[in-house]
Amino acid sequence: MIPMLSGTCHCKAVRVEIPRRPRMLTNCNCSICRRYGVLWAYYQAASVRVVHEPGATESYAWGRRALRFVRCRTCGCLMLWERAQPRKVSYVGINARNFEPGDLGPVWIRALDGADTWKYLD
Repeated sequence: MIPMLSGTCHCKAVRVEIPRRPRMLTNCNCSICRRYGVLWAYYQAASVRVVHEPGATESYAWGRRALRFVRCRTCGCLMLWERAQPRKVSYVGINARNFEPGDLGPVWIRALDGADTWKYLD
């Protein structure tokens, strides 16, 4: 698989490669996403490649610890979330803000009420 798009953290120590432009981005207002200010693009984990030197990333999990939020250890940019316990077909959330806007092109952004109902608001 040759990824079509590549995005990096601010210091370029971590690179994320995805197979195609996202069809949609999610703007979630849950307690962590609104603080991070991310726009999520979702892909099957097997189709995403994260490239970095050993020790270049760190992760954060809370509550039930079902998800890990992975960021660059140097500049702190949030790169993705992944399941702590991968499933047969696992998905990851990729922070689209680490990609050049022109590379993403026009993308539909959906508002998700992750703070209360877990429903899309459109």
